[in-house]
Amino acid sequence: MVVAVQDAGVVVTGAGGGIGAALARRFAAEGARVVVNDLDAVKARTVADEIGGIAVPGDASAIVTEARDALGGTVDVYCANAGLASGGTEAADEKVWALAWDVNVMAHVRAAQELLPAWLERGSGRFVSTVSAAGLLTMIGAAPYSVTKHGAYAFAEWLSLTYRHRGIKVHAICPQGVRTDMLTASGSAGELVLTPTAIDPEDVAEALFAGIAEDRFLILPHPEVAGYYQARAAVPDRWLENMNHIQQKWEAAQ
Repeated sequence: MVVAVQDAGVVVTGAGGGIGAALARRFAAEGARVVVNDLDAVKARTVADEIGGIAVPGDASAIVTEARDALGGTVDVYCANAGLASGGTEAADEKVWALAWDVNVMAHVRAAQELLPAWLERGSGRFVSTVSAAGLLTMIGAAPYSVTKHGAYAFAEWLSLTYRHRGIKVHAICPQGVRTDMLTASGSAGELVLTPTAIDPEDVAEALFAGIAEDRFLILPHPEVAGYYQARAAVPDRWLENMNHIQQKWEAAQ
């Protein structure tokens, strides 16, 4: 058991399935009191009933107050997990870009705005951001997703460096492929890049809890991502050339 989450009030957004449901189940198994959020009210209630949690369906950007009330007035851990896998190039409609930005970045910002005053006053709080390896690297065929996941990672990083001395813990989860509906929806690009090394949502939850126990900011369910990230920083042009080869391979297969 991870002592840090026992009897904690936890909110998991986008928890009707996939990574979010796995996180909700794991937090409940560790003794936390869990609010399950999802846009799909039926899915949220199904998971909540399964784990003995509380369903608070709706837009992840606007449920902090209701979730806090449901937990008796205090949120100890907030998992900003709801995300949108928007494909396309620079030519994607501006509405696609705007929605990706709103869901993948601004929902995290709005949650932090609601949570941080109380957390800073008491000197504790834990913010978990489900980002993606695309937030550290990139993803072919998905400009809106890649760009906004970079933003999500940057915001989590900023929160950590700004408030860690005041008791705020931040974790950024950056997996590659995970066997969820989002992976299925990624199409041929996902099949080429993500499917071969895809893991289960429960593996992501396990990685997070190992990171919580070790007090680590960056959570890499696929450890090899660390090497890719180092290569990207060390020799950017070589890394871009390698990624372009993957892009060409994908184009040739279309």
